[in-house]
Amino acid sequence: QAQLRESGGGLVEAGGSLTLSCVASPTIYIFHLMSWHREAPGKRRELVASLTSGERANYTDSVKGRFTISRDDAKNTLYLEMNNVKPEDAGVYYCNADQYILSLGPRNYWGQGTQVTVSS
Repeated sequence: QAQLRESGGGLVEAGGSLTLSCVASPTIYIFHLMSWHREAPGKRRELVASLTSGERANYTDSVKGRFTISRDDAKNTLYLEMNNVKPEDAGVYYCNADQYILSLGPRNYWGQGTQVTVSS
């Protein structure tokens, strides 16, 4: 059973930076698509950024130019570098990954989430 474990959340001042990490097990190579989502209080969970195994990245408009999604295969880790953080970036950030198993079909996994709090 694949697992995702996020870390790196915390308190950040508006305008500051924070980097989130998501460690994939047993290996990041089994996922063809990984992404970061966030959920703010009273709001629906939204896609923030995604990255294919071919390194194609996509971002929601509100974070373009400020956030960068990347992966380090040697460390089995997906990252979300957050710069010029805004109060509206606050929420619980979740790592998500898609796997296709030939005998079973598509599988989707979520991490447990990491809290990002922004002080203004």
